[in-house]
Amino acid sequence: MNHFKQIVLLSFLLVSCPSLLLSQETEPKEMSEVIDVATQLAGISSEQFLKMVKDAQESVVVVEMEGRDGKPLGIGSGFIISEDGLIATNLHVIGEARPVRVRLFDEREFPVTQIHGTNSTQDVAIIAINANKLTPLKLAQPDSLKQGQPIFALGNPWGLEHSVVTGVVSGFREHDDGMSLIQLAIPIEQGNSGGPVMDMQGRVHGLMTLKSRVTDNLGYAVKANVVRELLDSPNPVPMSRWMTIGALNSRIWEPTGDVNWKHRSGVISVSGTSRGFGGRALCLSKLTPPELPFELAVDVKIEQEDGAAGLVFHSDGGDIHYGFYASSGLLRLTRFDGPTVYSWNVLSDVRSRHFHAGEWNRLKVKLTEETIECYCNDELVLTHNQPKLSGGRIGLVKFRHTTAQFKRFEFATELANEKPTEATHQRVVELANIIEHRHPPEMDTVQEFTDFDHTGLKALKTQAKVLEKRAEHLRQLAREVHEQQIREQLLKAIRSEDSEEDAEPVNLLRASLLISALDNSELVPQEYEKLFDQMVEEFQETVPSGADDKEKITLLNEFLFKTQGFHGSRTNYYHASNSYINEAIDDREGLPLTLSILYIEFARRVGLDAAGIGLPGHFIARVVPKDGTPIYIDAFEEGKEMSLLECRQKVREFSGFPWSDTYLEPQSAENIVLRMLRNLIRVANDSDDVEASLCYVRTILAINPDSVDDRLYKAVLCLRTNRIEDGLAETEWVLTEAPEGIELQRVRELRNAFLEKQADFE
Repeated sequence: MNHFKQIVLLSFLLVSCPSLLLSQETEPKEMSEVIDVATQLAGISSEQFLKMVKDAQESVVVVEMEGRDGKPLGIGSGFIISEDGLIATNLHVIGEARPVRVRLFDEREFPVTQIHGTNSTQDVAIIAINANKLTPLKLAQPDSLKQGQPIFALGNPWGLEHSVVTGVVSGFREHDDGMSLIQLAIPIEQGNSGGPVMDMQGRVHGLMTLKSRVTDNLGYAVKANVVRELLDSPNPVPMSRWMTIGALNSRIWEPTGDVNWKHRSGVISVSGTSRGFGGRALCLSKLTPPELPFELAVDVKIEQEDGAAGLVFHSDGGDIHYGFYASSGLLRLTRFDGPTVYSWNVLSDVRSRHFHAGEWNRLKVKLTEETIECYCNDELVLTHNQPKLSGGRIGLVKFRHTTAQFKRFEFATELANEKPTEATHQRVVELANIIEHRHPPEMDTVQEFTDFDHTGLKALKTQAKVLEKRAEHLRQLAREVHEQQIREQLLKAIRSEDSEEDAEPVNLLRASLLISALDNSELVPQEYEKLFDQMVEEFQETVPSGADDKEKITLLNEFLFKTQGFHGSRTNYYHASNSYINEAIDDREGLPLTLSILYIEFARRVGLDAAGIGLPGHFIARVVPKDGTPIYIDAFEEGKEMSLLECRQKVREFSGFPWSDTYLEPQSAENIVLRMLRNLIRVANDSDDVEASLCYVRTILAINPDSVDDRLYKAVLCLRTNRIEDGLAETEWVLTEAPEGIELQRVRELRNAFLEKQADFE
């Protein structure tokens, strides 16, 4: 086996078998195939590799950040870099203002006494413990790691301490925030962060840092060069000082719950999930509010769509209080009479156009003896009469897994109204209509708004957001107009007006290019058709006069897969590029479906009778020579001819379905296009690209409007994107048709969800 094929095999094994982790309880034989390939590449024996892993494990540690209750709040990895107790890890592993403990391989535990050095840009920290005679790992020479080089990594994924995974270096990347990263063909999970990435000589080249968002079997490590730099130029901070970095002012704030509250640059942030019911965590002010009536307010920004955070008032310091907060896009007023759901009373729930998801929103509460008035961005959104609770403390609250930020928490008998006056608003609107966008603002205009009170600046920012939303709406309209135009062209391409039996087959290349054009408005399908025709002409020049069909098939395979280099995509199979026929032509790489379409279109253009065969889980081509015996071609495997037995095996391997002879029937153009679109939906779902999924399912329904499952899927996507009328139409269609096998009560619930949203927006 040559060096390149070994690397490919190792990468394939890692992608196919991400669960092959070697921990203390795992038998080495479970990884024997991967280890054999890795050690062959490194030129060492399996026994040498396993000994090296065992020795390295003794230098890898568990790093635990403690919560307020002294229990672990987070877990990560690290490794010893000096005999006298210096340990390298990721900065995000140790957090801020938290005690940190280290557990060695021999189960001894030590508190961290000093943060020896940190590099926030590269996410690296060196921590110190009072220990000696430790065994450090050796740092590799800077930038000595090469692409394709086999490596192994050690860490504590999901608490599985001292686990090992092997892989290869797949590249080097510069992250957007300035991090210099090693791209690794290995899975990285929670708890791996800070673990060493080592070569087959036992030298450390990096620290595991990031998990890929694209695939589970790809991760990133920060270069170990940073550790060497911190050893040469440390910036030590004793733990007593470290505990105050980013910490809340204890004279002003009293957090409750076991989550991470921090304060930096005037912003209080909170992360983590409290162990209490609902993940509720409070941060109460130690300052005394005025007597009723009074007002309190805070600006809050919530990262997650389903997050919940806001204000607390009339608190007894424990489980009894009111809360006014944003929750999953709603504004909610709740009275909490205890620690469980049975003692929580949701007093009001509203959806308001004044709340802007993902942005800073100012929540304000006006308290009197008779009422609670709740405002969002200085607009009254709900009122509650005759409050049961009165007096008590005020502060902040967050729920569940929410990560949130708070700023400008304040209270007074009366707070300033930050809503711009009508005159200010009108002037801003007038200015937006006449401003010259090609030049900077005139100084007279700047001075005019400087003379307004503080609401003038807010009005300008608000109007800018309005215009940005209008621009985005127009861009969205342009996208959907483009998609609809392509959709209409696609329907014409796959539905020939000629219904005669001898009609020419549909041009699958053109139909596939139109699918690509759904996502790429710059794509010109005709240019790729010309390029393809040129390739066909080039091939025909190589075909001897009088060649029969079988000779053509042999020559065609040689031309496409040897001369032109078309091949199946193995390293990133589910990437969207593999489903775009234009990119398959550009890169000579694709899925079984895209490569089969190219093969079929090529074969038809040179006089062969070719069709697509949609085996479950694997698409192939069929060519019928003039002697009438079908030949099944696997374009993904470089034109390999498949027997009927191999077709059966392929179905069993990829789908597990029982065999049916109908699988060998030629697929219509419509079915092939639908299969391409469903492949793209899977890619879009993996990346949670709702707009792309909606585009594809609309196209599917244009082809197959009677598909109940697709109509319901479209309705769910419409609910997520607030397309109320479209979604209602789909649910009404299903309820009217009442197809068998559909739980109509669930469809009614979906329709009611649309009706509730419709009422909220009205």
